[in-house]
Amino acid sequence: MKVGITGATGFIGSQVSVDCAAKGHEPIAFSRRPAAGGRLLSLDAVPDLSGLDAIVNLAGENLLGLWTPEKKRRLSESRVLTTRRLVDAMRTMAKPPLVLINASAIGFYGDTGEALADESAPSGQGFLATLCHDWESEAIRAESLGCRVVFIRIGFVLGSGGALKLIRPLFKLGVGGKLGSGRQWMSVIHVEDVAGMIVWALESESIKGPFNAVMPEPVRNSEFTRELARAVARPAILPVPAFALRLVFGELAQAMLDSSRVAPRIAREGGYPYRFATLPVALADAAR
Repeated sequence: MKVGITGATGFIGSQVSVDCAAKGHEPIAFSRRPAAGGRLLSLDAVPDLSGLDAIVNLAGENLLGLWTPEKKRRLSESRVLTTRRLVDAMRTMAKPPLVLINASAIGFYGDTGEALADESAPSGQGFLATLCHDWESEAIRAESLGCRVVFIRIGFVLGSGGALKLIRPLFKLGVGGKLGSGRQWMSVIHVEDVAGMIVWALESESIKGPFNAVMPEPVRNSEFTRELARAVARPAILPVPAFALRLVFGELAQAMLDSSRVAPRIAREGGYPYRFATLPVALADAAR
């Protein structure tokens, strides 16, 4: 298949490109910067989707940073409006792509508390949940064109980039620690498994709708902290109080303190072959 990938140069997108090529597909990169190569992706122009059999839409501004009104606007536009542009472009085509794999996040479920949320769980509350809901609502419009649509709801991603790139140096210095009480649940996944699941969903015609990209078992933040400290052979004795998080990160801090106890029911029932199925194994690779 010829697979158009938005966000192809990013942390996840670059791995998806590698995995697509390894499975015999032809990845076509889309970029907001013409000089970066590939096809142009812009909110001000109709993207060229000609010849594509599938689209993997990973475009979106990084969630990290202070969620000011301007930041929230960019977070929304880079996801919701980009997806709208893609689907609108598909509507003009005599033969639109057959598959749209659209990124989303487990933030869709909001704060799950102690409840375990699988793909059947409803949308939660808060900015991130609303953003994911709106993002997916734009993608689902492609179904009317005969396109199979999959929402990859991605958990906390482990690897050389992403949020772990920021916190790994702190833990290596021995100044890492749990966030708040540490009892909140985290649903994590290695970047290679995110890419593996995306390509698996591309090739599996029976998969459509929401798809949770997380490890088989969620962990509490305190356990994540211990395992990351063990992976870098340093102590983790400096917890970060909730008030300090809110002081530094503002509204984003609440998302960091919320529970995300999420189950990958579709991946489990379909027999997805995890490369990194447990947290210690994934961190041993990602924290190097």
